[in-house]
Amino acid sequence: MTNTLTATVKPRSEDSFAITFVPLSLEEIYAKADDPANGAVVVMSGMVRNNTDGQAVIALEYQAYEPMAMQVFYQIAADIRTFWPDINRVVIHHRIGRLQVGEISVLVAVGCPHRSEAFEACRYAIDTLKHNAPIWKKEWYSELDGKLSSSWVSIGACEQSGQNC
Repeated sequence: MTNTLTATVKPRSEDSFAITFVPLSLEEIYAKADDPANGAVVVMSGMVRNNTDGQAVIALEYQAYEPMAMQVFYQIAADIRTFWPDINRVVIHHRIGRLQVGEISVLVAVGCPHRSEAFEACRYAIDTLKHNAPIWKKEWYSELDGKLSSSWVSIGACEQSGQNC
């Protein structure tokens, strides 16, 4: 993969990338990935769950270094087209700010003539995003004594540590 820190990749007009405070919409992301030449649209939805490693999570707070994160998103799409040239659309949208349990934090969608390539490319996109994008999350935990605690975690560090964040 090209070094995203030194290369400037331009997004394709048919793709869509965003980092936003606005709640994400499955319908909107699906529509952005849809194309008449598609035989499949695969969508991956990442959500805030109510626990991490047995600790009760009440919210997550996301921050991103947006200029670099967007370049990572563009590079992911360019890499996808190198590995799977038939891909028609790539959509990557990530939320920032404080999210409650059940809210969508990230949506990745890939439109392609064939389902196997769409599945593979979508998995590549989310795995690479989690590993490379400068996005951090703060996990807010509920303690038994009624106090709150929290900690910042790089989403890439979750994968490297073996945690399933």
